[in-house]
Amino acid sequence: MSLIFILALALCAFAFILLIGWPLVAALARLAASTISASILAALAVPAAASTGSDLLTALTPSLLDLAGVILTALIGLATVRFQRWTGIQIEARHREALHSAIMTAARVAVARKLAPDAATQFVSSYVRNSVPDALQQLAPPADTLDVLVRSRLAQAAEF
Repeated sequence: MSLIFILALALCAFAFILLIGWPLVAALARLAASTISASILAALAVPAAASTGSDLLTALTPSLLDLAGVILTALIGLATVRFQRWTGIQIEARHREALHSAIMTAARVAVARKLAPDAATQFVSSYVRNSVPDALQQLAPPADTLDVLVRSRLAQAAEF
């Protein structure tokens, strides 16, 4: 099964190179070649271009279209990177909210049970590890930071 999977991935990579990679390289090569030839043409045809500007524009149109394609591809890549960063921030915010909510829930229970401060801290820490392990794994707060956060929420819950 894994050999078929590897062969399928290799086939997909080969298809990607053939369909995307080589045409992009060819477009960049055409763009470079046409830019050089356009500059030579412009230097030689300056007197003639004064009377017939549309011929020069007609000659440059394929190169300009290739350039527009390259720019559009770069913009799509930039948008993709920004979208990935934004969704990563959203996921981190959800984990942070889940962690704070679990700490506050356990702190209220500990205060309602009238646990001693050390027992309450231990109870809240245990509850958080069991209820939101994904958030703890993704955020990976240091133990002392988590302890300070737990004690702070216990004090806040005791005030209510």
